[in-house]
Amino acid sequence: MRNLILSAALVTASLFGVTAQAAEPLEAGKQYVELSSAVPVAVPGKIEVVELFWYGCPHCYAFEPTINPWVEKLPADVNFVRIPAMFGGIWNVHGQLFITLEAMGVEHDVHKAVFEAIHGGKKLATPEEMADFLAGEGVDKDKFLSTYNSFAVKGKVEDAKKKAQAYQISGVPTMVVNGKYRFDLGTSGGPEGALSVADQLIAKERAAK
Repeated sequence: MRNLILSAALVTASLFGVTAQAAEPLEAGKQYVELSSAVPVAVPGKIEVVELFWYGCPHCYAFEPTINPWVEKLPADVNFVRIPAMFGGIWNVHGQLFITLEAMGVEHDVHKAVFEAIHGGKKLATPEEMADFLAGEGVDKDKFLSTYNSFAVKGKVEDAKKKAQAYQISGVPTMVVNGKYRFDLGTSGGPEGALSVADQLIAKERAAK
């Protein structure tokens, strides 16, 4: 956890005043890291962009207004995927929350509300607390609880943990393009810089096809 806090502090220090870095020529080991082993993508044939996040992360919350409009405009050959980072404790609880909402097909409807609730002071630390909150957002309470505790969701939780390990992440938010290139807000020059790096890596992968 100390490393995660340090990572968050480094990201905070680099969010402002270094956006010019994104304008520099893209270079492995500088704005991004090329993984030694590519991680399989969810939809073969499409260029995958992954955002690893945690609902409790203030930097992930602050990234939302920047990344969401960008996601909405991605071309048809790009598949965007959110994966919750789970480093234990409340990270895992919130990660299972996200995966449950995704399994229910309501994540897109309540994702913003969950972020706002947690950063507004709600802990959402138990399934019952989550269910009570989500009921106010139109999500069926009993269905949420049964889905949260389902075998299918628990399997997806384990898959998400394995993906994060394969990406070798140490903090959030972190982005990965096509299972090959990993970068964060610090290395890429802030929120806008991260999306610029993503755009360039998407173009690189498209050209390589």
